[in-house]
Amino acid sequence: MKIVILDGNALNPGDLSWQGFEKLGEVTCYPRTPVEKVIERIGNAEILIVNKITIDSKIMDSCPSLKYIGVLATGYNIIDTEAAKKRNIVVTNIPAYSTAAVAQSVFAFIMEFTNGVHAHNKSVMNGDWCKAKDFCYWTHPMKELSGKTLGIAGFGSIGQQVAKIALSFGMNVTAFTRSAEKIADFNEKYAILKEDGTAPVKTVTKGELFEFSDFLTLHCPLTEQTKNFVNEQTLSLMKPSAMLINTSRGPVVDEYAVRKALDKNRLGGFACDVISAEPMKEDNPLLGAPRCIITPHVAWAALETRKRLMDIAEANLKAFLAGKPQNTV
Repeated sequence: MKIVILDGNALNPGDLSWQGFEKLGEVTCYPRTPVEKVIERIGNAEILIVNKITIDSKIMDSCPSLKYIGVLATGYNIIDTEAAKKRNIVVTNIPAYSTAAVAQSVFAFIMEFTNGVHAHNKSVMNGDWCKAKDFCYWTHPMKELSGKTLGIAGFGSIGQQVAKIALSFGMNVTAFTRSAEKIADFNEKYAILKEDGTAPVKTVTKGELFEFSDFLTLHCPLTEQTKNFVNEQTLSLMKPSAMLINTSRGPVVDEYAVRKALDKNRLGGFACDVISAEPMKEDNPLLGAPRCIITPHVAWAALETRKRLMDIAEANLKAFLAGKPQNTV
């Protein structure tokens, strides 16, 4: 069984092992693959493992031996799933592997906004504390999270983990989702987190989500309905002091509208781990924006998280080879 990995470097730059896959077939792993070499490198392989390279019907037609495509991510929009289905190609993804890591990243952003650890460290290392007249100083106003409202767009596994952390900080949590039963189930399970007996998470409308949030974090999938979920109109509903965080998908946010809001001081801050086109283009409107924090799509990249992804990917392939495919899309 020939197994081709087209862009293995993102998951495994050298600190993990492909040994589990090597036990299942003849593995050829490419760190990266340019678009023009995709068909050539897949060749007559039956198994394709891919992270961010688009696989469309043309590629499938040019590689008729393909029987399985394993996506090394939760999102699978890179695969033409309808074309795969017509050709009896099984497609799998990796669900819920990064829940803890992404929720942790959300609060890394939030804490940077409220406590400014990086800014204060930079000030100290520049010698400012050595020149200070008092035993303490701060570079900008700091905020407590207790009593602030955290709005969550989307309430899947990551949104729920974010809610649990927020409640431990004493925050008021609201959520907007098409699956209201998820909020009801969460409230029933975690009612103990609110000592006053009220529901831990309050269901709100889309407008209320933007209007009342002190912090708004996005955890919705990218669909036609969620593209530009954050736009000039929804941003106009937000408090000028509010902070917006995106760790879902870049196109959920209209980046030009966010830049405009930041420039005009109509938004307190924006933090994201994802943008509309990755790697980032030099003309991206968020480059150089004030009160803006950007990380290069690394919320999922903790060693433990990537190891978990690798283990699930191996299990997916084993299940397929055993005739009992799992995590199919």
